[in-house]
Amino acid sequence: MPETTAAFNPQQTINDAIQVMFPLPCVVEIRSPKAGKNGTICGYFELPQHIDRMVNAIMEISGDYNVYWTINPVDRSLLARSANKLRHHMETTTGDREIIQRQWLPLDFDPQRATGISSTDEEKRAARTLASKVKKWLKGEMGWPDPVVADSGNGFHLLYRIDLPNDDESRELLKAALDALAHKFDTTSVKIDQKLFNASRILKAYGSLAVKGDNMLERPHRMAQMFAPPERIEIVSKALLTALACLIHIFEDNKGLLCYKHVV
Repeated sequence: MPETTAAFNPQQTINDAIQVMFPLPCVVEIRSPKAGKNGTICGYFELPQHIDRMVNAIMEISGDYNVYWTINPVDRSLLARSANKLRHHMETTTGDREIIQRQWLPLDFDPQRATGISSTDEEKRAARTLASKVKKWLKGEMGWPDPVVADSGNGFHLLYRIDLPNDDESRELLKAALDALAHKFDTTSVKIDQKLFNASRILKAYGSLAVKGDNMLERPHRMAQMFAPPERIEIVSKALLTALACLIHIFEDNKGLLCYKHVV
């Protein structure tokens, strides 16, 4: 897994990441929850027509607030909430039923620490080590393709391209897959986030600053960034997802959970 680079161009990083995450025409939500006196800041951006506006919007609030984006395309009608611009005090953001397709399965390797603070360098290295281990296992043992690798600022992401409808079956399949990985690989110092199965999931916008707590020498604020993606981003098939999900009954320690059975 690549090391984080010390210097990079945030504008170019954001632009490049958008083109990897959203290769087809779509609408994406940008969100900064609990942005102080501004409440929740939110905007919907039509791609690729308004990629420059989306990049500028992220740069406008990065550093002051944490910035996230939806990883799956949203219903185009939501543009009417705030079309190609940010709005403060947004009461309504994207819900699961407003996602039109499942395009990504994110694996988030999060160092364990107190809530609301940045990770130390040592904690972050532990997240990178576990992410590398899982990436190697999924490719070598399960036959998965290489993921897109990203630095979240405090941990690491492995992003796997998928192609599933937004329905209950897909939700349960991805939930079981995340559960299986967490049961096999979680350590006392780093956990795989098991909550990332919902369709309207938001992730850190790459190229923005992760600003949890105060910016201290031992727990600094860092830029999130995406590393160079594989030359060809292959889709993880439904069969491969199901094979992983079905391992939950092996990894789970006699708690009576059954294999994911909605897909055979």
